[in-house]
Amino acid sequence: MQPVETSVLEALRAGDDVAFATLVKEYGASMLRVARMYVGSRAVAEEVVQEAWLAVLNGIDRFEGRSSLKTWIFRILTNIAKTRGQREGRSLPFSALVADDEPAVDPERFLADGQWTSPPPSWGPEERLLGDETRAVVDAAIAELPPSQALVITMRDVEGFSAEEACNALEISETNQRVLLHRARSKVRQALEDYLG
Repeated sequence: MQPVETSVLEALRAGDDVAFATLVKEYGASMLRVARMYVGSRAVAEEVVQEAWLAVLNGIDRFEGRSSLKTWIFRILTNIAKTRGQREGRSLPFSALVADDEPAVDPERFLADGQWTSPPPSWGPEERLLGDETRAVVDAAIAELPPSQALVITMRDVEGFSAEEACNALEISETNQRVLLHRARSKVRQALEDYLG
């Protein structure tokens, strides 16, 4: 455990409100986005996040440091969100969502040696100026993904989780995480190419 994390953990265990408020400020929005992937409404996602924070406070003395504090918090969140989502009838197990035989990128876009026949276009200055519009396209593309892919790409590319953190928080294998992320990125890339093309 890193010294900063150790001091935060000690402060939380001592009941330091400032340390807790700092964690809520740092992770709250990310937690809400992740919870939203499991449940049907923002209001329910907010309840899930509140329940997760209560579980963190109640369980902080049992935190053993086998993962980062962030990973531990998000694992609590995803477990609560999965349970709540299943109760709402919206959630499916990851295993039911992974089996999809569609290729991530159309095979016709590659030559026999694996090179692109038509590479994805690069983003020039004009495209960068369309940042808000582009972000809206990305958000819409993520919203159209299967739930498991949307969750992984949100955690990895939007929230900045490492592969290990995402795997630990979601309790999935590294291979499963890579497949889900690759498929999600491919579909989002295609949506961007369609938009920019």
